[in-house]
Amino acid sequence: QVQLVESGGGLVQAGDSLRVSCIASGRTFRGYAGGWFRQAPGKEREFVASINWSGGSLYYADSVKGRFTISRDNAKNTMYLQMNSLKPEDTAVYYCAASSTTRYGGSDYSRYDYWGQGTQVTVSS
Repeated sequence: QVQLVESGGGLVQAGDSLRVSCIASGRTFRGYAGGWFRQAPGKEREFVASINWSGGSLYYADSVKGRFTISRDNAKNTMYLQMNSLKPEDTAVYYCAASSTTRYGGSDYSRYDYWGQGTQVTVSS
């Protein structure tokens, strides 16, 4: 079992930067691929980014490519999402997830076994 807890969300203005973190406890996070998803009010959960166990393979949604960076520190059992040049359309609850069934993570949320409770990110115009 892996427990995930997100932190770092908040209210920012368009163009600002924000970093959200995901701390894993229980089994070591090193054995899992990781991912970030988000869900805006009235919309379905959507993929943001994923990372393999070593951090050497990264994958991004087109909507965040070039603005967001996913990373991880296995020694700290932590995954990060650095968000730059934020836009109002980035407003959502951001969830981190861990997958033991897929080596590289990816955009299919059904492949993720464990989820955090989410952290709210609000970008004002």
